[in-house]
Amino acid sequence: MKQIVLSAFLALVFLSSVVAQSKKKQDQAAIKDMCGCYEVTFNFAETFEYSEDSTYIPSKVKHDKGLEWVQLVEDSKDKISMQHLLIVGSKDNPYIVKHWRQDWEYQNTDLYEYNHDNNWTYVSLPKDKVKGQWSQKVFQVDDSPRYEGSASWVHVDGKSYWEDETSAPLPRREYTKRSDYNVTVRRNRHEITNYGWLHEQDNDKVVRKDGKTDVVLAQEKGYNTYMKVDNSRCKAAQDYWKENQAKWAIVRAKWDEVFARNKDLSLEEKVDNKVLFKYLFDKENYKTAEEINPLIESFVKQ
Repeated sequence: MKQIVLSAFLALVFLSSVVAQSKKKQDQAAIKDMCGCYEVTFNFAETFEYSEDSTYIPSKVKHDKGLEWVQLVEDSKDKISMQHLLIVGSKDNPYIVKHWRQDWEYQNTDLYEYNHDNNWTYVSLPKDKVKGQWSQKVFQVDDSPRYEGSASWVHVDGKSYWEDETSAPLPRREYTKRSDYNVTVRRNRHEITNYGWLHEQDNDKVVRKDGKTDVVLAQEKGYNTYMKVDNSRCKAAQDYWKENQAKWAIVRAKWDEVFARNKDLSLEEKVDNKVLFKYLFDKENYKTAEEINPLIESFVKQ
């Protein structure tokens, strides 16, 4: 009898493992479906305001569009990394803007959660809490951290999507114009669609101070569509990456070393009155580890 029970248990364990591996392959396929060449629309609108200030002015509705190449940078057993590259300017004279990066890690227990004012809190999660999940780590244009969260990919009724809620710094479209809040609480949804993929957001604009309860100033809706087009339209971005990928590999490696310290992280906004991306976007300098590593370290508060 004991042998029968043991055999049944082992068969159940084996079946669970097979199902988990099949689900993981579905997840990986969905994530990599976000790679390629896309016509992108960026749409944001403030939906509700809660400010008690009668002079409060909501953010203007934003509609923008562009052509973007999503480059697969790493595809390993438990990690998929993708670099977004915007193509701007004319067709005959395109200019490439290194945009955001997203890394997906399977059952990742080490996260950096954004607190506020350029501070991230290191969080070590128990393994059972992230079982079967993928963390999405989003990085700034200079590969410094932005935000991350962990959740499960869902495949049901012909849909594949991932959604999570996490805190983040203000987006570029806001922080150059707004100083009345300092944190965006983002509810992100990535969904694979028949035209490409959708990045949907429901965000809170939050005032956060140490020792005090968050104050929600307003809420906004984000609806960004990625319409897949022929890869040949993004050749300029592909060429840029071939020419510059070695440099950005050095930058990522240095940041990985910083993150591996597994402790709270605070970053300087500027060093010598200059932000990090302006150093790294210099085409003539900061190409080697000897130049890049001390530069990034100078932005890390000790």
